[in-house]
Amino acid sequence: MKIIDFRFRPNTPDVMAIGESKMFKALCDSIGFSNTKTQALEEIVEELNENGVDKSVILGRDAETTYQWKGSNDGVANMVHQFPDKFIGFAGLDPHKGMAAIRELNRSVQELGLKGASIDPYLAKIYVNDAKYYPIYAKCCELDIPIVITTGPASLVPDAVIDHVAPRYIDFVARDFPELTIIVSHGAYPWVNEMITVAQRNNNVYFDMSEYEFFPMSEFYVQGANTIISDKLLFASAHPFINFKDAIKSYEKLPFTAEVREKVMYKNAARILKLT
Repeated sequence: MKIIDFRFRPNTPDVMAIGESKMFKALCDSIGFSNTKTQALEEIVEELNENGVDKSVILGRDAETTYQWKGSNDGVANMVHQFPDKFIGFAGLDPHKGMAAIRELNRSVQELGLKGASIDPYLAKIYVNDAKYYPIYAKCCELDIPIVITTGPASLVPDAVIDHVAPRYIDFVARDFPELTIIVSHGAYPWVNEMITVAQRNNNVYFDMSEYEFFPMSEFYVQGANTIISDKLLFASAHPFINFKDAIKSYEKLPFTAEVREKVMYKNAARILKLT
């Protein structure tokens, strides 16, 4: 079975520097992130091929205003250009930069060849339906690209408020921008049932449950996929926080039906990325 990993960052030295960042150092220290070995990009791609991963989506991240972390969209593009058949890049954006963020998104798509946008509202310290995000959403519609919204508990991230990314606010965005394809990363955990409902009621909302597949109540993500949202759930490893090989093995244990498993691991993402 072919696999598309919708949340993947190669464990190259520059990417692994996030373990020392203001936002994630406490979290990374708690999980022993520094013990994760770095690899050359060529070696990472070889391992992806060996494990059946057809494509991986590399997400940029820009939280410069709040956490002094300015990810490099040029760096994402460089990895994509080295292995265009393996990687698909999304541009990281900081909503506090106003029109500079819009220009960066346009440059990333038109000049760098990136295929989507990526935002982190709990790192921006504003709600996902804050007015500062709306020009970004509008530009995504204009460029006809999807956007990944990172959610989750933001464990040990200083000053982060998880309510900023609750699904009920994503529901407003989905309503206001019906042309915008939204992928909610980390399943908006712990709002499991609310995430399932928002995905079910909005044609343009999808999600992955990376890192929280085996947390309390996560079985309802699988139940939802097997019943009412089979076209909405995507596989994502969250590599290198979770090794992608371990994530693939974990999904083999989840009780998806055969048809749904194929959708989760490949078909749903392929449709979003316009690969089919």
